[in-house]
Amino acid sequence: MEPDKSINVLGGALSACSSDPVTGFFRDGHCNTCAADHGSHTVCAVMTDEFLAYSKYVGNDLSTPRPQFNFAGLKAGDHWCLCAGRFLQAHDEGCAPRVNLAATHQRALEIVPLDVLRVHALHTN
Repeated sequence: MEPDKSINVLGGALSACSSDPVTGFFRDGHCNTCAADHGSHTVCAVMTDEFLAYSKYVGNDLSTPRPQFNFAGLKAGDHWCLCAGRFLQAHDEGCAPRVNLAATHQRALEIVPLDVLRVHALHTN
């Protein structure tokens, strides 16, 4: 699996999203992606209690620890590479988390318009 070029939605080099917890399709701390990443884990988001509850409600429990997968579970404040489609769905439902644009891969734009990402951007972007 060869990763796509590490370019963010702003056209610059892709910044790290999180190394604690380690995130990303490749578990390299970045929202890198490739053709095998069918979920497009490309949006670097800051978890909130509201989003985590929503994600669990729609069938993707990110907060419960899964030791068998070396996954401690996410909590509010953690940064995580979300599936672009799930982010857009949360946006449509009014519970999207904040986004680090510099750490969000340009492939997210195939699913989420840049203006939607900007609405949820961290002030540091």
